[in-house]
Order: sequence, then C-alpha cells, then structure tokens
Amino acid sequence: MQSVAQSVERTTTTAQPEMACAQARWYALYTCANHEKQVAAQLHVRAVEHFLPLYSSVRRWKDRRVRLDLPLFPGYVFIRLALQNRLRALEIPSVVRLVGFNGQPAALPDEEMEILRSGLRQSLRAEPHPYLTVGRRVRIAGGPFAGLEGVLKRKKNSLRVVVSLSLIQRSLAVDVDVADVVPAF
Repeated sequence: MQSVAQSVERTTTTAQPEMACAQARWYALYTCANHEKQVAAQLHVRAVEHFLPLYSSVRRWKDRRVRLDLPLFPGYVFIRLALQNRLRALEIPSVVRLVGFNGQPAALPDEEMEILRSGLRQSLRAEPHPYLTVGRRVRIAGGPFAGLEGVLKRKKNSLRVVVSLSLIQRSLAVDVDVADVVPAF
C-alpha cells in the first residue's frame, strides 16, 4: 500500500511540467529567410503576442535611395505564449521551429525581453552587429589599427584584441572600441 506522502509527491512532480506548459513565456521563433514580417502579420491575426524588433536602414540602388525597416534579428520573431498553445504559431507558413535544445523549446528570460522591448521603444538607434565571443578571431575595422587581425579578449569593461605577428613570433594587446571589431572570415 502506498503512503499519502508518496501519492502527494507523485502529483506534484507531474503537475510541475503541466504548469510550465500553461504559463505564458517568451520564445524565439525561427523563420524562413526574409519572412519575419509575414510571420508577424499572421501572429497578429491569430492573436498571439509577438515582438519583431526593426531598425531603419537606407539602401541605395542605381536610381534612388530607399529607407527600409529590417529585422534587428534576421530570421527570428519573438512570441509570448503558453507552450501548450505553440501550434497556433507553428502552423503558420514560413515558421520553421521554436528555438530550443534537445528538441525542447527554450524560454527566454522575461526580464531580458522586457528590457529589450522598452529600450527599443525609446527610439534609440540600434542595428545588427555580428555575435562576438571571447577567444574568437576578429579583424579591426576602424581606428589606428584597422586591418589587423587578432583574438578577442575582454579586460574589465572594454574590449582588447591580441594581435600576433607570426614572422617575429610576438604579440601585442590593443584596446579597441566595440564598433571597430568585426569577425575575421
């Protein structure tokens, strides 16, 4: 015969995943290339809370200049819904999947999403930038060391690039502005 404590334990462990599925959280939807706005429009029609951050960019063709609103994170639209309602978003044409790990959608931190949303509402100029990690090979694109390549390091609150001169087998560390660093290809 099973004890009351064991039956209570079983019900609480099975209820937790169900509660996680019923709670609205932020998720990233991965979309087909250049279909973010269409997906956002369909999410609006289906009454799914979504967030598609855009930035303004001027593109120049031979005969004219055009101001375009482009996705800040190409290929992604953020949605807020309970995981049990994910089919409302996944059934939309051009949606590939919910971003996650090991086949399970990964929720984004609510605080991070709210900071991002409120910051972009203030009309601050934002534009995409390549994702850089410490230890990655980068090229300095501006400033006095423009054109040199090195490995990205972080020193306190600034970026530092270690540039190596292979001919003499020596290196130097240079402090650079984040805007002057691009990934080396």
